[in-house]
Amino acid sequence: MLSIFKSIPSHMDYKGQKLAEQIFQGIILISAAIGFVYGLIVEQFGWTVYIVLAGFVVSCVLTLPPWPMYRKNPLSWQPLIPDISPESSQKPQEIVKKKKHK
Repeated sequence: MLSIFKSIPSHMDYKGQKLAEQIFQGIILISAAIGFVYGLIVEQFGWTVYIVLAGFVVSCVLTLPPWPMYRKNPLSWQPLIPDISPESSQKPQEIVKKKKHK
């Protein structure tokens, strides 16, 4: 059962995060403008709130899951440096402190 959840991707690259933020803000802004105009026309503030909340739900569905369009630019990590010396298990700060005390 848990293997099903592990197979679901849960990451998003930096450009995808920027795109998701822009989409989120755009949908909220457009729904707020439409809601304000419609609420002004029908003279019901409740419709304004409903339209803004609907825009919020739509933007959450489009931006919160890590859709493939948000994972097009993966980060290229540096290769792992092999650990060969016994002193390398120490933190670099500890090595510098030992050298200063000698």
